[in-house]
Amino acid sequence: MDQANSYYEAHKGEVEWRDGDYTVTRTTVWSGPGCHDGCGVLYYTKDGKLEKVEGDPDCPFNQGTLCMRCLEMPEAVNHPDRPTGPLKRAGERGENKWESVTWDEAYDIIEEKVRAIWKDYGAESIACMIGTGRNNCWQIPYLCYAAFGSPNFCLGFLSGESCFQPRSAAMASMNGDFLIADMSQQFESRYDTENTEWVPPEMIVVWGCNPIASNSDNFYGGWVVDCMQRGSRLITVDPSLTWLAARSDYWLRLRPGTDGALALAMLNVIISEDLYDREFVEKWCYGFDELAERVKEWTPERAEAVCWVPKDTIIGAARAYAKAKPATIHWGLPIDQAVVGIPTAQAINALWAVTGNTDVPGGNIIIRNAFEQNVSYNYGYQTLPAEVQAKRIGAEYPLMSKAGFSSTAHSDSILQAIETGKPYPIRMLWLSSTNPIANMASDAPRVYRAVRTLDFVVVSDPFLTPTAVAFADVFLPASMSCERNTQRVWWVPLRGMKKVTQFADVRSDDTIVTDLGRRLHPENFPWTDDIGWTNDILVNDTPGYDGDFEQLCKDVYVYPAFEYRKHEKGLLRPDGQPGFNTPSGRIELYNSIFALWGYDPLPQWEEPSCSPYASPELYEQYPFVLTTGARSVEFFHSEHRQLETSREFHPDPLFEMSPKAAEAAGLSEGDWCWLENHRGRCRQKLHVNPSLDDRVVRAEHGWWFPEQEAAEPVLFGVFDSNINNLLPQCENGPTGYGAPYKNQLCRVYACTEENSAELPTACVTRKDGYSK
Repeated sequence: MDQANSYYEAHKGEVEWRDGDYTVTRTTVWSGPGCHDGCGVLYYTKDGKLEKVEGDPDCPFNQGTLCMRCLEMPEAVNHPDRPTGPLKRAGERGENKWESVTWDEAYDIIEEKVRAIWKDYGAESIACMIGTGRNNCWQIPYLCYAAFGSPNFCLGFLSGESCFQPRSAAMASMNGDFLIADMSQQFESRYDTENTEWVPPEMIVVWGCNPIASNSDNFYGGWVVDCMQRGSRLITVDPSLTWLAARSDYWLRLRPGTDGALALAMLNVIISEDLYDREFVEKWCYGFDELAERVKEWTPERAEAVCWVPKDTIIGAARAYAKAKPATIHWGLPIDQAVVGIPTAQAINALWAVTGNTDVPGGNIIIRNAFEQNVSYNYGYQTLPAEVQAKRIGAEYPLMSKAGFSSTAHSDSILQAIETGKPYPIRMLWLSSTNPIANMASDAPRVYRAVRTLDFVVVSDPFLTPTAVAFADVFLPASMSCERNTQRVWWVPLRGMKKVTQFADVRSDDTIVTDLGRRLHPENFPWTDDIGWTNDILVNDTPGYDGDFEQLCKDVYVYPAFEYRKHEKGLLRPDGQPGFNTPSGRIELYNSIFALWGYDPLPQWEEPSCSPYASPELYEQYPFVLTTGARSVEFFHSEHRQLETSREFHPDPLFEMSPKAAEAAGLSEGDWCWLENHRGRCRQKLHVNPSLDDRVVRAEHGWWFPEQEAAEPVLFGVFDSNINNLLPQCENGPTGYGAPYKNQLCRVYACTEENSAELPTACVTRKDGYSK
């Protein structure tokens, strides 16, 4: 046994020990900055300061491995640019002039504004937003519902709520549950095939996702590699040749925005060639004949013309997936980020259903949160009276509201309410760990103009972001993972998070919400601190776990029992009968809930409104299909831009085009270029990608420059390289879900001194420019 292994073995099972001058604490992470995953870590602190982070070899989730975003956490936690306490705006919005205040003074200001809005407009005129769901995904909804008394919680101007919500709505209505790719993550013993039923998938379809870089949706990308080492083969659907795509049996290089057409064509092959699981379909699927009729028109030849994927590749991939036993699909954000996000998700869900890969070892398994804990976006919604719930903005979308698939308001409709005052005015906005004008807002200049009109804005974040400088009247500095006492569940396991350090006078979301809630609606806040709140959740909202926060910190992570084929055992339905938790008791390939609300019950696909075929006149002016949001290992959305380690690896915003396209445009590797369309423009640096289709441009998102001047008109350069200058807001599917983040048009040309005299941020902040 080598020295490192003997060290970890000596401390196996311990949750805290001394290592020379260091205290080592075994716990988990889950808050900004970071990613979607709650990895097990070992924190090394010295004199109360975080000095080093290692992966926890005992944690089944990540098994000792970590990405650089975790490894550089000490740099983030101890960063000199972190605000040390609450701030009150001293000048005009955007001037970056602040006055330090105490927490009580900040709370006094917020309480006074909230009570004034209650009196003059009603509680519903307050909206709360968060960024991508991590360790504020129940605290801020509870703040909105239980403290402010408003039904208007949502994501940070994320158009069409295009982050897992379309996929979630499709799965919930088709299956009555959520499904994920089975990489053995539900077992504490992980890849143990002797004591569990788990087997490695014979085939893994990685669809619209680069999991090694993104680690999205509580899915650790390294698991795919682990399964490859155990014999799994791959099919990858991606416009670019990723590391996984290069190791795949089939790489389907589709035109961005055509995932639904591809899935329909694969269904066509599987059904027409009788490759589906006839026994499973006949016993457990509803509406197969209707689905079969729908996909007849989606021949591989038609899909080739739409998707730009050769028909033989489509046929080969469909056959390989259908014949593999078992096979699984891991999908990503591009499914959601199209107007047809929900029908696309329906089509892909149908693939694992008709092939019998539902809730079997190595397939797509039905998963619920550990110990049935359901504390997320809906947390606290029950504290609102029915008449207040009825005022939720976006209630006209029955799939979201009346059918009960989401308790969130509709971000696009919130924006329109700010702009128009209809159905009623929004006067106050709470933004927690979200930086919408750098990241989530698809039409960032439009959101900038709208939010500036509000009476009162609170921003809570670990750093002063462009959003904070542009809008905040009060800024509250938020804790990072190692500065929090809390718990977290997303699927499995149940995790404890123990505070090991304190930076200046920052506070966690748990503490901030508790403090304000006890001022505004104390009856909804019977606890007094973060640990008290965590204990309340563990006792009242985590049935099956018999422990408090102290015990969970000792456990660190807890895995509930897991069973496959739950539909056969009566484990899914409230009545205890076999079947799925749907109206028919089967997987609804023909979605009866959609039919009830007037939506198409079957998967379908339609051309994006801004495309070579739907808008040929635009295509003549803007001859590239633009896809946005490609992930990198250095950043998570708009985070990490102030960290030297991340920026050393990735100093500039990059866009990609093929060598042929770059040569035709007279461009070379490393050239700063303008990406432009009829909505706006931004500048990024060219990286030539030989794997791209000559007609496709691939651009990064989330860029701002903390090293630049904070005050307007510079505003950290937030609009200068912001690809969301080129995207529309409020273009959604009929359900209110889905938005075209990843399928637009653009042209590309070199930056010159002359055409760069006015940069986009100055144009937006001083001239009201773009997206008029």
